[in-house]
Order: sequence, then structure tokens, then C-alpha cells
Amino acid sequence: MYTTSIIAAALLLVPELRAVPTPQEVGPPPQPSGSSQILDDPDFGPIPSESEYYNTGDTSKSPPFPGNYSQPVFPTSNGTKGADDLLFQNLLGAEWAIYAFYQYGVETFNSSVFEAAGYPNTTYDRIVEIRNNEAGHARIFGEAISDASTKPALCKYQFGLSSPVAFLAAHTVVEISSMAFLTGLTLQAQLDSSKATLLAIAETESRHEAWGLIDIWNESPFGGPVDTIFPYANEILDTTKVFIVPGSCPKGNPDYPVPSQNLPSIGYVNGSSDLAPGSPVTLAFTDPKNQPTFESGTDYYAVFFHGIHNITAPFDTKTNKTTIPKEFEAKGLFLTVISDTPGAPTLDSVKAGPWVLTEQPVEINMGV
Repeated sequence: MYTTSIIAAALLLVPELRAVPTPQEVGPPPQPSGSSQILDDPDFGPIPSESEYYNTGDTSKSPPFPGNYSQPVFPTSNGTKGADDLLFQNLLGAEWAIYAFYQYGVETFNSSVFEAAGYPNTTYDRIVEIRNNEAGHARIFGEAISDASTKPALCKYQFGLSSPVAFLAAHTVVEISSMAFLTGLTLQAQLDSSKATLLAIAETESRHEAWGLIDIWNESPFGGPVDTIFPYANEILDTTKVFIVPGSCPKGNPDYPVPSQNLPSIGYVNGSSDLAPGSPVTLAFTDPKNQPTFESGTDYYAVFFHGIHNITAPFDTKTNKTTIPKEFEAKGLFLTVISDTPGAPTLDSVKAGPWVLTEQPVEINMGV
């Protein structure tokens, strides 16, 4: 039996997000009028960093603004597209999935459920606040897309974590993965303002992650001197498509992500490793409909990214065995791909992955 990519393992959920009413009024939240085009006005609705709305201002279970609008915002200009429009379209597509995950948690659980499971009595309030933060991120990313490009709307998503511990395990993976793809997207950004926005959002995600490590897992919030840089951010974004209900994305939404390699996903065989640095591990390609093709006579490698470095290990294509690099500290995040070239130096050299392995707490990877 294998464990899927930790993102998929944590988030392979059952119930579909329900259609729910518009949010309660906090300050002056707007009410949907049937058209999402009003979102093209940056002064419409609460403004991130200028309103408590995206912090603790909305404690309802209803979707907060702008998550209460269900259609994309179409271009209003025939001018030149922004230099980073595609980047922010991809990022907004990912953000909608993350926002929907937290909205699912807010709708599904309550304070007493978390308290009964032994978690601090502030846990549910923190989840609500993170949900609101993520709604603010969606507004920021939408505003970063020029009037010459479409701003995607959220789809419907399949989640399912019925227990609070499974939801909180998924939270840890979502946040540390977000930090990795935001860092990777800075390598794609052309504008300095885009790079600064990505950095500022990554800093917020690191606060979310630190809260969970301290309050939920009683772990050190520190992941070493530097978090993990992964150069192929779209490969992480690609893994989120498994949670989209087929056919549920609004008509007119741009493809997500672009480009998409549709690589085989990676997990590991339960019991094959304690997942510590230096440990052997047997990998598994978890989607039976999307398996890698290995060419005879070609060497393949497991390339592990951690911190600012990567280390290449031999990969046996017959047994799917490799070894987690002993040089790495048992901290933070490891991202692993299968490549036909040591170091996976180009996008095309990656043949499968990434496998997301968190070392804090490592038990999350094994099921909790």
C-alpha cells in the first residue's frame, strides 16, 4: 500500500463545497448583483490591509468577499496584457483552491470540535482568520491582473477531511507548499512589484505555518536557516487540479496552470521508510492513468530540493527505490522529482513529481 503525494493524501476529500449565502455585513461588504465585472473596480468591497474584514472582521460560515462571486472578470481593455498577467492568473487559480480548503474547514467544523480533539480553544478562530487572509490574497492577485486579461473565478472542489486532525494536517502541508510555490514564482516574475507581492504573501503563509507548528503540533516553528526554493512552481500548482470537480470551473476561466506538464504524481510505499535524511524509500506513481515512461538505457535520478540546494540520488526504475539525502537537516520541506538529468536543470528534464515531504512533523506524511 502506498501513500500519495502528501498534498493529495491530506486533501483527498469527499463532500463538495456547498453553495452558501453571501457573507454577513461586516463594515460594508458588497452583495453580489449577478455580475462579477464589478470586481474590476479596485475600490469595490473591502480593501486588503485597509480593513479588518480580511482578518477577524468576518466570523460567519458564509463565503467572504470576493469568494461570494462565482464568475470570472472578463477583459475590459484591448490593450497590451500585463507582463505578469499569466503568473497572477495561475496564482489566483491556486489561491481559489486554498481559500476553498479553508472555507470548507470553516463550514465543516466549529470551536467545540477542535476543543474536543484536544486542540487549543482558539483553533477554530485561527482557521477563520486564515480563511479571511486567503480571501484577501484572492483580491490582491485579482487586482494584479491587468484589464486586458481574464481574472479567473473559483471552481468547485472536492475535499473531505471529516476529522479535525486530518484537516489540521492538511493545513500544515498547504501552508508549507504555498511558501515553496510562491518562492518559485518569483523566478518567473518580470516586474519588481510582482516579486515584492509574492514575497509579502509568502511571509504571511509562513506565519500561518508557524502557528500550526507551535499550537497544533508542539513543534519548533523554525525550519532551518532558509526555506525551500523549488524552480518549477507550476509543477506544484498542477497537483491542485486533482481537487477540482470536473466540469465545475466557470465558462471563460483561463486554463490552469499554464503551462501544465501533467506529470505523473509521486507518493511513497507505506512502511518503506521512516522518511528521515539518509533513509531508503520506495516511491510510487499514484495515478494509474498517468504513469511515467522510462526509456531503456537511460539513467534516471531522484532530485531532492531543500533550502537553496538540491541533491541528486540514483533512482531504480525497476524497484522505484532511492535514498533521501543524508546531508539534509530534518527540517522544513523536501520536494522531490524524477529526472533524466542530475539536478533536474530544466523543466523538460523533470519526468514525474513533485513529491512533497514535510519533516515537521514527519508523522503527517504517514497519516495522522
